[in-house]
Amino acid sequence: QVQLVESGGGLVQTGGSLRLSCAASGRTFSSYRMGWFRQAPGKEREFVAHISRSGSTTYYADSVKGRFTISRDNAANTVYLQIDSLKPEDTAVYYCAASRFVSTAFTAYDSWGRGTQVTVSS
Repeated sequence: QVQLVESGGGLVQTGGSLRLSCAASGRTFSSYRMGWFRQAPGKEREFVAHISRSGSTTYYADSVKGRFTISRDNAANTVYLQIDSLKPEDTAVYYCAASRFVSTAFTAYDSWGRGTQVTVSS
């Protein structure tokens, strides 16, 4: 497993942008597929995006497609989530996670960070 620490969340206005980062410990980061999930108050954790081990392949939830961009820097052991055109419904705690598999299911991810809060004001 890897240890993951998210950062970059905050309070932004509708239409604003944020760049979330997730720093991983350990020397096996590049062997993991990485994903971002989010959880709003009173709602289940939902898939946002995932990225392949090399970073060449990405996949997004329909609700964020065209506004969110996932990327990774294996040399820096970091995965990013650029979030643009923020909407109030994007308000949630955002988590990064690591998996050996390609999946949108949170059960496929076995390492999780503690999350970073994103709040979008209207």
